[in-house]
Amino acid sequence: MNYKYQSPIKFKYVGKPMKRVDAMEKVTGSAKFVTDMFFPNMLYAAVKRSPIPHGIIKRIDVSKAKTLPGVRAIVTGKDVPYRQGIYLVDRPIITMDRVRYVGEPVAAVAADTLEIARQAVELIEVEYEELPVVQDPRESMKGEILIHPDLANYERLPIYNIEPEKNVFHHHKTRKGDVEKGFKEADLIVEGDYSLPQIYHAPLEPHAAIAYWDLGGRLTVWSSAQSPFTLRNLIAHAFKIPRHKVRVIAPYVGGGFGGKAGINMEGIVIALAEKIKNRHIKLVYTREEDISAVVRQGMYAHIKTGVKKDGTIVAMEATLIFDGGAYAEYGTNVVRAAGYTLPGGYYVPNLKTDSYGVYTNHFLGGAFRGFGHSELHWATERNLDEVAQKLGMDPLELRLKNVLKPGLTNSMGQKIHHDTGNMEACLKKAAELIEYGKKSTPSGPRKVRGKGIAGLVKAPAMPTNAGSSVIIKFTEDATVTLQASIQEIGQGFNTAIIQMAADALHMSPDKIHFVTPNDTDFNPYEWQTVASRALWTVGNALYRAAEDALNQIKNIASQVLGVAPHNLEVEDDRVFVKYRPEVYLLLKDVVMGYTYPDGHAIGGPVIGRGSFVPEMLTNLDLETGQGNAAAEWTFGAEAAEVEIDLDTGEITIIQLVGVFDAGTIINPITAGGQVIGGMIQGMGPALFEVIKYNEKGYPLTVSFTDYKIPTIADIPENIKYDFVETFEESSPFGAKGVGEHPMISVPPAIASAIYDALGINLRELPLTPEKILEAIERKNNNF
Repeated sequence: MNYKYQSPIKFKYVGKPMKRVDAMEKVTGSAKFVTDMFFPNMLYAAVKRSPIPHGIIKRIDVSKAKTLPGVRAIVTGKDVPYRQGIYLVDRPIITMDRVRYVGEPVAAVAADTLEIARQAVELIEVEYEELPVVQDPRESMKGEILIHPDLANYERLPIYNIEPEKNVFHHHKTRKGDVEKGFKEADLIVEGDYSLPQIYHAPLEPHAAIAYWDLGGRLTVWSSAQSPFTLRNLIAHAFKIPRHKVRVIAPYVGGGFGGKAGINMEGIVIALAEKIKNRHIKLVYTREEDISAVVRQGMYAHIKTGVKKDGTIVAMEATLIFDGGAYAEYGTNVVRAAGYTLPGGYYVPNLKTDSYGVYTNHFLGGAFRGFGHSELHWATERNLDEVAQKLGMDPLELRLKNVLKPGLTNSMGQKIHHDTGNMEACLKKAAELIEYGKKSTPSGPRKVRGKGIAGLVKAPAMPTNAGSSVIIKFTEDATVTLQASIQEIGQGFNTAIIQMAADALHMSPDKIHFVTPNDTDFNPYEWQTVASRALWTVGNALYRAAEDALNQIKNIASQVLGVAPHNLEVEDDRVFVKYRPEVYLLLKDVVMGYTYPDGHAIGGPVIGRGSFVPEMLTNLDLETGQGNAAAEWTFGAEAAEVEIDLDTGEITIIQLVGVFDAGTIINPITAGGQVIGGMIQGMGPALFEVIKYNEKGYPLTVSFTDYKIPTIADIPENIKYDFVETFEESSPFGAKGVGEHPMISVPPAIASAIYDALGINLRELPLTPEKILEAIERKNNNF
């Protein structure tokens, strides 16, 4: 790396528990979300959606809707013939000629009230010519039904491989070592097929946006967005307008989990607002609409692993086929991230991975907490369990034998260093916390218990130029306003950045105010609030901004005190001479510029500026997947104890354990909340979450009546977590992300525990009671 820090900051506030700065607003209900916002004479939008999964639009008739009193504007795809997309520009704002999934927008209405808008939508007549449907991405790759016949002509970033004749929007390849030779050297080869379905983000707040075009042609959008600057860029690109003509404001966001990372429904309300200048138009999705807006990809995987008798992995070959749905969205990078991370936190000298993102007539797959890593770890960790079983080896022992350590290289050829992280320590600590290997007593007859463990690793899956910036402004009384553009989506960033700033500026946190909401007109640039990258990348920018501000203070004070700037220190409310602390100036007399008794002034308002981009990164080779695409890695391990009812197949989670090496933990309270929440969220896809479709491609789980998520009744009584704090030397605070990681390996840990209890291997998520009973029956019939 180009820079290394050896803990240059003396931590006084970092690492300490601190109450969330937004706690009072949120618990009292005074925090403002887009859904809470209203403007005078505001109009309301509703969307006409496709009732079929695949077809050609033959005719749209909006004449009846236009005559409904209170209707102010109607748009169809012909009014906005633009496409949008973050990496591959494949998705119409409103579809123009073809629908590709049930629920795709075909028209939209703005009216005086929401009720009128919805009535008008019902009056819009659409005639379709139905087309054949493809739901299985493996079938889709045969190319018999093309979802995007014009894929070859779509605009895209050059780091992605498309295969138009196979409905493939990205094919990632990893080639390391000699796989054929590796398998020849293996004493045992174990292979299997593993799968998981699409799932829904389930945020408390659905997608919501308000758009306003002023008479001068400038657009303002209020959105429940995770990434305001990226949203601004995507809006401007899609509508072909200059960036400075677009302003995005993102207030509090009621949960994102990746689903609000890019552009989703904003274009619809923008298109309506373009027709009615000087009027605010608001669109809030219903829960049914939100479920169909964006989901996590489904995946089919085939994993083949070769090992020596002592458990040493010598080769692995993997094929991941992602159900990307109707549009690529973030799926291009999900496919890439999963491909370059496989096999996870283990050393494999000979590796071949093919990771495919494939179009189907399902809901479009986007970013989701874990970003492809939950999917790949389900397959690889399950496969490692089966390898251990065939070897007669303990699954934990197998993992410890093959874990990545300093000096070894990962899948993309990066060398592991001492500060990369310590997965071995995470595995051992997780085993200790759950008392791995020690059986506990079931709660009753016909019930059995088991324990399982799984490893994990994830890096920020981001472009090589993903930048961050921070501004520090001193006020007249030497307090500070702090600006950055990471979006607070519940992760506690607004609190953590104040703690980091307090240590970097050597002042009390109560003298620092973090400015909200995010506003692209006033805030410094930030790439996105995704990828568990904020503490690392913004921490670097913050440190530089603090150094800039402190240097300005010292330069001003040095002229007054007659000493060199490097002989000055700043602490609390003063700047003083290092070796004579009794010689000082008050900060409030310096930060606006120092004024001598005769009125002569020097310096000026202190404004610290810091920018950061990870300069060490490179793109991956498209044919080998080798390169330096990941800036830092967070390792971890998770363990579970389950109890299973042999008569009903019901699974009860007795314990969940998570241990993560996220470097310096900035705030133990918020980090702990992330871990507990993430592990509970990971229970959902493990046990019951699934987007279901019937045989014709119509969705069956479009409300919380049918789509089950974990509730308080599902939370285990015993949840334990801990941190291994290996100082990350590319961060001045030694910190890196832990937001996504806690949900990654909960499913394979639970599946491993099920094997420990029953001796059965389940390869398909979710792990339902029906599958348990069927597996028990198959096992019994084989005896």
